Amino acid sequence: METRTDFLQWLQFDMVLKILMSLDDPCDLIRASVLSRCWHHFVIANGLCKQLCLRLFPQISSVAYVTEPSCGTKESAHVGSSNSVELETFEREHRVYAFLVQALTTFTASDCVAGAISASSTDNYPKESIRNTLNPRNRVLRRASYWSSKGQRDPAVPETLIYKLIADVCVITEISVQPFQAYFQSGEPIYSAKSVRFRMGHPRSPTVIPNDLRDLPLQLPADDKFIWTYTSQEFSMAQENSLQKFKLPEPVLCIGGYLQIELLGRVQKQEMDDLYYICIAHVEVLGRSLFPAFDVEVLEPSGKFALKYYPEAQNRPPPVLPYSQHANSPNLLQENLRGLEQLLNILHGNEPDLDPYDWDDDYNDIDLVLM
Repeated sequence: METRTDFLQWLQFDMVLKILMSLDDPCDLIRASVLSRCWHHFVIANGLCKQLCLRLFPQISSVAYVTEPSCGTKESAHVGSSNSVELETFEREHRVYAFLVQALTTFTASDCVAGAISASSTDNYPKESIRNTLNPRNRVLRRASYWSSKGQRDPAVPETLIYKLIADVCVITEISVQPFQAYFQSGEPIYSAKSVRFRMGHPRSPTVIPNDLRDLPLQLPADDKFIWTYTSQEFSMAQENSLQKFKLPEPVLCIGGYLQIELLGRVQKQEMDDLYYICIAHVEVLGRSLFPAFDVEVLEPSGKFALKYYPEAQNRPPPVLPYSQHANSPNLLQENLRGLEQLLNILHGNEPDLDPYDWDDDYNDIDLVLM
């Protein structure tokens, strides 16, 4: 009877490892792991799926261990001397990281912003709140919708905007920012920044930021409440009234679920007070939520994370943030009441400086949240 020998056994260990480590397509690595038992053991025992994840997404280095809560597994660490326990650990890590790298590299991007957390300054709160940047329309009830910083004499003073993403584990590919054009001021100036930079990370403590979006945004700066694990390059921003897209050089895994937009340099003075301002009309963040299949837990005081994998949720769609969660916000309720009051004034002809028929050309509906 012919004896079959796996050619993997004829190759040197270092050579095989170097070849497999050069693969950058997770599908190729998975195919290699199912060629034979020998290949399967080699891929698993050397943690090649995890190594591929780390190469593609360095942010995974903050993961201390992986776990499958629904399967009753806990810390993925090499404990004890039993070969079966060690093999179980290797198998679990291979399984989790194989699904993770597939989820990170094959997806259709969609908007990932859940809510506005804070701004480094706000000129007129809540009328010019960071919350307005979540609305893609430039005008709501014929009133300009935008965030404005406080004025500064020094054009180098930066500003920051912080947002909550739709999940604690997201992969982000592109961020878009639209400067605001003050159509109600002489010359219709555009209050853009010179450049923009992005950071992603997590709160220093799970308790420093309210979980309920109805309690947000915060009225005070919150930059010191976060640890930023990723910082992008600096992108130039044009002084144009358009949604400017900033594509990240590589997709970024955000562990923790928070994004900071840093606006660097001021280009426009306000004629009224001769101060520099930055104003933003709209922000979009494109990527994918990995929840509910993946979630994380902060391990204090180390700041590392436990990566949780729920295989039964692998094919479930990510939850959609209910609009009613924003609608029930006390701040938004006040804004709607002001909007209703303004609408009544318009209907009664009490705003002579405005044409009562001058609605936006691109829509005829009224942006009221139904209570």
